[in-house]
Amino acid sequence: MAVLGSVLIDGLAVNPEHAAISVFDIGFQRGYGCFEAMRSYDGSIFRLEAHLDRLELSAAKLRLPIPDCDSIAMWCRSTAETAGESVVRVFISGGTDARMPGTNSRVVVFAEAVRPGSSTMTIQVRTAPWHTDGDWFELTGAKALSYGFNLAASVAAQSDGFDDALLVGRSGHVLEGPTFSIGWISDGVFHTPGLEIGILESITRTAVIEVAGRLGMTIMEGLYEIDDVMSADEIFAMSTVREVLSIVQVDDRLLRAGIGTRNLQDGFTALVAEELHR
Repeated sequence: MAVLGSVLIDGLAVNPEHAAISVFDIGFQRGYGCFEAMRSYDGSIFRLEAHLDRLELSAAKLRLPIPDCDSIAMWCRSTAETAGESVVRVFISGGTDARMPGTNSRVVVFAEAVRPGSSTMTIQVRTAPWHTDGDWFELTGAKALSYGFNLAASVAAQSDGFDDALLVGRSGHVLEGPTFSIGWISDGVFHTPGLEIGILESITRTAVIEVAGRLGMTIMEGLYEIDDVMSADEIFAMSTVREVLSIVQVDDRLLRAGIGTRNLQDGFTALVAEELHR
């Protein structure tokens, strides 16, 4: 990981080589805490307020003290201004007392370089028995630290020669990628799994849906089976880091990057430029 500039821990700048929090923190011991990853374009963060709203929601679901989002916003902006083109990450740890989450909790902010990636990606369908799959519970919708199961799915897919995984629930419903939302185009219609299935309410997904609306596309959100994806004309991933990325293989099915996806990519770039006055 290429960290750009200092790491801020509770607002205090620390050299990345010496940045640390307690090994007794339940964020480390139990994956209890929450986080956000935001894209900085030339030093300005895209939809910072929406990310911080979700951070506050995640903290509330975890029953952590509501974070001081004004201070965190200031730390994020200063980090982005220094780092420029980057991914700004914010972590709120669970604290050092599992009986009273939030005790000695720490807020960590830093920026990392945007790693150059491929213009397309391949994915392998993998069942996600840990996913809520429509059965809501206390942390549904929270962006919690405990991403171990998701990471394991990515690692397994990569070991089979794919770039990442596409998660499917116990019911057979299409969910999301380990770190991205999924969308596809069939007969000119934009499709994506609905939030009622318990997927993360992605900031980028929301923005891309807005772009699709601007392009005059019909937008459908709902419950889908894997056959709906496999029969699509175009498939794409949506995330902070990937933005809109064309998917050219799902299991053994090969696709080409299409004009619909390119229009969404161009529209997303234009939306970022419009909101950040680039």
